[in-house]
Amino acid sequence: MAISVFDLFKIGIGPSSSHTVGPMRAAYDFVTALRESDLLERVARVEVHLYGSLSATGAGHGTDRAVIMGLMGERPDQIDPAIVGPCLEELLEAQTLMLDNRWAIPFIWARDMQWHEESLPHHPNAMTLIAYGHAGELCRNTFYSVGGGFVIDERQAQAGELDTDTTVLPYDFNTAEELLALCRMHDMRISELMMANEKAWRDEAEIRSGLWRIWEAMRECVDNGVSHEGVLPGGLNVRRRARKLHQRLLATEDDNSLIASTFSAMDWVNVFALAVNEENAAGGRMVTAPTNGAAGIVPAVLHYYMKFQPGACERDAVDFLLTAGAVGILCKKNASISGAEVGCQGEVGSACAMAAAGLAEVMGATPAQVENAAEIGLEHNLGLTCDPVGGLVQVPCIERNAIASVKAINAAQMALRGDGEHFISLDKAIRTMRDTGRDMQDKYKETSRGGLAVNAIEC
Repeated sequence: MAISVFDLFKIGIGPSSSHTVGPMRAAYDFVTALRESDLLERVARVEVHLYGSLSATGAGHGTDRAVIMGLMGERPDQIDPAIVGPCLEELLEAQTLMLDNRWAIPFIWARDMQWHEESLPHHPNAMTLIAYGHAGELCRNTFYSVGGGFVIDERQAQAGELDTDTTVLPYDFNTAEELLALCRMHDMRISELMMANEKAWRDEAEIRSGLWRIWEAMRECVDNGVSHEGVLPGGLNVRRRARKLHQRLLATEDDNSLIASTFSAMDWVNVFALAVNEENAAGGRMVTAPTNGAAGIVPAVLHYYMKFQPGACERDAVDFLLTAGAVGILCKKNASISGAEVGCQGEVGSACAMAAAGLAEVMGATPAQVENAAEIGLEHNLGLTCDPVGGLVQVPCIERNAIASVKAINAAQMALRGDGEHFISLDKAIRTMRDTGRDMQDKYKETSRGGLAVNAIEC
């Protein structure tokens, strides 16, 4: 399968790529299929069935609301987050759903939104949508949100298709070993090789402008995060911290020792990561990187580089994201980026490896050093469980992004001090993540039935 960097970095809304972005996209695809099959105006009722992890933590992640917005014809990359609340209030009051924003049908929440504890066979994140006409069932499809906003339907799942893109790439690779061999053979940096592959879909100008828009969306998310304060929604009463920390840092910005000070450097990285993940937890606009739960790490490290590296420019941001994307592709192809599948090692671990690789690349690392940086970043997140308290992407998710951002910078620095030779390869670390995820009990995989999710509850 061919995966573009734009598949990994997608503009969407919080709080979860697998539980919010993916379900909204699936519902949008379902209603689009109804419209294109001339069935839309024959629909009299729609049922939503959520299974497995989508059911277990769907309320906290806003899965139900995301599905409704998708059925209304909203896409995660275009929706204004501010309309979600008012639209849901209107639906609940009128008990009417505007299917595809054009066809009104009754929608009784207690009857038509159904939650099921059991999991379906192909993936823990599953949902079935059924459209009924006056004479009976018109259409049904089951969708699997496989992480990072990626969605497959029942036909694809049964065929074993994780992605339908069969684009032929000039430098296709499935392992880090193959990636490094291609770089050596063609004397290319990883970002150059990724750029050549991206040209299979679009021209270079479009690639650069698209990735710059991704970076601008990341930067805007940081700006929004440091502008807001108060308590995050969901009932845990978690207070936002990014704004106050940012104000304290600005008060000392004229201190000549700021960048040289390790403590201050970590504070800047922390505030960038906290800002993104607080915005994500509040349902704001952000970028999957490669997921929502790990969305703060790549922006925090790139933001730090762009702010403090003399001469940092648009080309650096593009090269950073291209290289980070290469590592994300490897993680997705050979393990998973879904917390429901392999735990948080697949989200924060993958993001840490991606950020470490991107930073190493723009700091002048060789391809071997970039691979080493990614391996260090992933290796020291192996076994990380996904155990969000209350099913919300808040505790421990927000702080976990800040810690992993600092870890990514350290990983890049360690790799740059070496020659690229190291004991454990990135491929082995990714396989270990896959195997560990398979062995991990389901209660540690985004179901909020183990770990901090239960031990944080006071009896």
